[in-house]
Amino acid sequence: MSEIFKESIEVEGANVPFFTYTLGEDQIIEFDTSKCGPPDPMVNAMAGLKLLDAPNKKVVMINHKKPGGLLEKIGENYDVETEKLEDGRVKLIFSYKAGESEKADLSENSCG
Repeated sequence: MSEIFKESIEVEGANVPFFTYTLGEDQIIEFDTSKCGPPDPMVNAMAGLKLLDAPNKKVVMINHKKPGGLLEKIGENYDVETEKLEDGRVKLIFSYKAGESEKADLSENSCG
């Protein structure tokens, strides 16, 4: 198995580190908000989702729990897979949904 090289990237509006890497045919954009409190998970997810503009891109969010407010706001606009990690954190994988992702309102990034 080859080692994955994660490259740090700047994401406008983000306040946690973001990384990008290639996995198979997909470009992965990843961030971890598992040690953050509200509204940081929502703010960073919205910032990362702005980069999700093609079927071969995925945004991976690691969080301390499933972000219900975020999923209520944008769940219809993206395909979302959720995976419980061994340490109790949650991994969410957001995928581009043609005809729907473009409709997501990523400007309203507060938890209210």
